[in-house]
Amino acid sequence: MLSLRSSLYRCYPALSLLALVGLWQIAANATASATLPGPSEVLSVLAGEIRSGNLLHHLGATLSRLAASFVLATSLGSALGVLLGRHPRLDLFFDVWVMLFLNVPALVIIILCYVWFGLGEAAAITAVVVNKLPNVVVTLREGTRALDRNLLEMAESYRFGRIKTLRHVIAPQLFPFFVAAARNGVALIWKIILVVEILGRSDGMGYQLHLFFQMFDVAGILAYTIAFVGVIQLIEWGVFKPLETRAKRWRR
Repeated sequence: MLSLRSSLYRCYPALSLLALVGLWQIAANATASATLPGPSEVLSVLAGEIRSGNLLHHLGATLSRLAASFVLATSLGSALGVLLGRHPRLDLFFDVWVMLFLNVPALVIIILCYVWFGLGEAAAITAVVVNKLPNVVVTLREGTRALDRNLLEMAESYRFGRIKTLRHVIAPQLFPFFVAAARNGVALIWKIILVVEILGRSDGMGYQLHLFFQMFDVAGILAYTIAFVGVIQLIEWGVFKPLETRAKRWRR
């Protein structure tokens, strides 16, 4: 009985997805409008875009921007967050900067980057990095503040040295914060990238979505959205879930 209940529990995500698709089909049948195509029509458009190579081209362009922005924002933000967390005077001085950039609307930063640096790839990446950087800084700063002082004192008393202390004491404690910043970063960055591509790029998922919008092609919009969300979910399951499990090991 217990194993049957456990099996049903594991099926809940699939059942939930089927229920969502079913409701979508019912709504499409009820409206009978081109503004709400059914699942089969959207999948047909998706298959056609894959066969033509358009989807893979635009998806690849967006993912390359996502990867570049993610690496830059996460590495710079982590270093700055640890620095501010370890040095209260620097934190007090730069806290105003961090709060300012946290509250500047993403659209404003994107427009300014395009105005200042032109409609190029560097401006697009810079806009995304500047939008994401403060979030990473805040997360890693809080993680650094939360470091166990007893463990740091123990490392000092046993003369671990800086490298050994960083590797065996500081890094394991900061790793969960790093994973949280990375996961939230991907979720935020891909949404910002779509806006960046709509405003100033000639390829990418955002560009295609804007093109479909101009043609009132809802099936195309939904097809590209499903493809991109599917890729992000694969990254979540294949990368961040294992990292999250690993991040909890140091507490055992």
